[in-house]
Amino acid sequence: ARDREETDMTKFIALLHFLLALAGIGVGGTTYDTRVAANGHDVLDSSAHVQDGVARFDCRASDSGLCYYTLYAAACAGTNCNDAPLRRFSVARDQSRQFAGLAGFHPCVDTTNTALGPDCKPRAAAAKH
Repeated sequence: ARDREETDMTKFIALLHFLLALAGIGVGGTTYDTRVAANGHDVLDSSAHVQDGVARFDCRASDSGLCYYTLYAAACAGTNCNDAPLRRFSVARDQSRQFAGLAGFHPCVDTTNTALGPDCKPRAAAAKH
């Protein structure tokens, strides 16, 4: 009887997710938030949300006026990875950008157009390690 209750609950939850998706309401996904503050001021405030292969990048604050993103494959992390970035782009402050077909990545974001390594540090600094 317990297995039947769990199966019924699983089906109900799946149906609920389906109905929410039909209504255009997403459930789940992964969000990456980056915030750098100095003296009570947001130098950088960025959010990236990915769900169902669609990624949205929001640049809420940047002292330079732009958030510069570098995306690496999720498996490429730290200083031991020499893979090229999947994508590099910028988003203006108070703007957003969306891409379809993106999944399995980790974002690095900065206020300058400096090439970032997979550890999200400037490439020149990453090469010294």
